[in-house]
Amino acid sequence: MPIRQRSGSNTAATVIAVVADIAAVILGLWILMYWLDANRSNDLVDFVQDAARWLAGWSHDLFTMDTDWLRILLNYGLPAVVYLFIGHAVAGRIRRA
Repeated sequence: MPIRQRSGSNTAATVIAVVADIAAVILGLWILMYWLDANRSNDLVDFVQDAARWLAGWSHDLFTMDTDWLRILLNYGLPAVVYLFIGHAVAGRIRRA
């Protein structure tokens, strides 16, 4: 008889993966807005910047280089990759449990 997985664990894994994806999208969106010189007085840009700063707070000024675009890419891109990696790893582990 095949073993049926609990739907609750699949739901939890999906939620974790989606939260990780949303965090990465917000960070990536801020990098894109910065590179495109988005209007910082716009409410949406301000919201994305604040959310990205909060999400990347643990890596704030981890890289301090003179080139602004590279500094933004590394200081916000690294947390995006970490969130994706950890979020999907945890989700995969929950699905296998």
